[in-house]
Amino acid sequence: MRAQADTLNRVDQTAPSRSVAAAFAYCERMARAHYENFPVGSLLAPKDRRKHVYSIYAFARTADDFADEAYETGELTEAQRLTSLDDWERKLEDCYRGRADHPVFIALAETVRELRLPIQLFRDLLSAFKQDVVKRRYADFDEVLDYCARSANPVGRLILLLFDYREEGLAELSDCVCTALQLTNFWQDVEVDIRKDRIYLPQNEMARFGVSDDDLLEKRFSAGYAALLKFQVERTWEMFNRGKPLPNLVSGRLAIELRLTWLGGTRILKRIEEMGYDTLNARPKISTADKIALLVKALRRFDAGESGNLRSPQRRGER
Repeated sequence: MRAQADTLNRVDQTAPSRSVAAAFAYCERMARAHYENFPVGSLLAPKDRRKHVYSIYAFARTADDFADEAYETGELTEAQRLTSLDDWERKLEDCYRGRADHPVFIALAETVRELRLPIQLFRDLLSAFKQDVVKRRYADFDEVLDYCARSANPVGRLILLLFDYREEGLAELSDCVCTALQLTNFWQDVEVDIRKDRIYLPQNEMARFGVSDDDLLEKRFSAGYAALLKFQVERTWEMFNRGKPLPNLVSGRLAIELRLTWLGGTRILKRIEEMGYDTLNARPKISTADKIALLVKALRRFDAGESGNLRSPQRRGER
């Protein structure tokens, strides 16, 4: 989104009004213009919660544009991108102090107030976006997991809070699913990321399987690369399975959303397996037929034996 990658002042000037209603409308337009696989962003989200989905999305989308799209278009230097993200973080801090003056933060202030959202989740997201600007290689899997803990897990926790689920046990299950989703995206997009000079495959594991940066850049698929991806896919399956009880521990529309999200992520893993782990020469995708089948499956509970023993408290706004 080029307009978001210019300057914060320019974005401010595009806002038609400082009213709360106009601010939420601004965030909704942004979300609808840049639809992604943002859980709970669909019509399954209760109407009274959708505006809060949009404000959270607009916050993250703008920060991501500063970190990533501005790099792709060449509109901002690395230093300028970091400055933009620092300015965005200062606006976040001001928002929590009651001094919001940007449409995204005017809306977000209402979301934070109504849903009692902790600022650290937003700080974590921004720290991951900043890391994307300066870090392009990961020494080991622990470094990758640390990134996931800040880039993906806060989103899942925010979604639970959106539906008023505040149990730490549920948040930990969400962390497993969100980390698995982020990892799946990494393995799906190895070829896409290398074109941006980013590699999320751990460097020590690449060396163990005999895969170099140049192999990725030149799309040289080999038995070593297949073994490396198989290793990553198997550990990602483990994380998905640890988080699988979560959808059965919540109620209503959120349960459907979480099952659909889990099924979509694991379907990508299956696609990677089916294509022999060659994500250098083809990008695994979910077909329209897949989407229909996954939605039908999402309407049913996962097997009871796989859902854990925690009770499923009903929360307001889910029916």
